[in-house]
Amino acid sequence: MLKLIAGSLAIAAVIAVVAPAAPARAEIQYPWCAQYPRRIGGSNCGFVTRAQCMATISGIGGWCYENPAYPAAPAPRRTRRR
Repeated sequence: MLKLIAGSLAIAAVIAVVAPAAPARAEIQYPWCAQYPRRIGGSNCGFVTRAQCMATISGIGGWCYENPAYPAAPAPRRTRRR
């Protein structure tokens, strides 16, 4: 019985080392966050528009702010005319 358990653990260890890990997924960043009041607690940075954020906090309180982790839009390219 002990040999069976030891063999099973050895096989599991080999599979864990050899099997490829699942690729990491990037978190989607949204431009607006809601900060909920203290009685509710927490925040949510999952809003595409400020209007969505405002609709979520209406009735429960809180405030909306721009997500500091949201990547800034690239500056528009200027082309030179000849």
